[in-house]
Amino acid sequence: MAEGVQKRLQNELDKFQSVQKDVAKHIGLRQQLEGQLNENTLVKEELDRLEDGAGVYKMVGPALIKQDLTEAKQNVQKRIDYINSELKRHENLIKDLEKKSDAHRETLNKLQHQFQQAQVKAAVKS
Repeated sequence: MAEGVQKRLQNELDKFQSVQKDVAKHIGLRQQLEGQLNENTLVKEELDRLEDGAGVYKMVGPALIKQDLTEAKQNVQKRIDYINSELKRHENLIKDLEKKSDAHRETLNKLQHQFQQAQVKAAVKS
């Protein structure tokens, strides 16, 4: 009896650890996206300060290419919108994974309790 519970306990522990790794991965990705969002927000603020007709250049490979100010603003805004949507997606993934993690934690607690009871019964029978 205790061996079966122990195997289920180990299996559940492996699932729990896998979910925890996924949570950590998505938290890291979210932090990276937040950094990109901050950077793009600063760029947008700088572009908003420029007067119409100001020279804006975009780096393409090793070359600087002149770009229209309104086009540059639109591109930065599109990036900000995309990053915000990715942040929301990662937030939802993290919430779902944390719910899974909590469910695995509850199951682990129940299995640990069953395993301890099985060990006590085995010790009493001996």
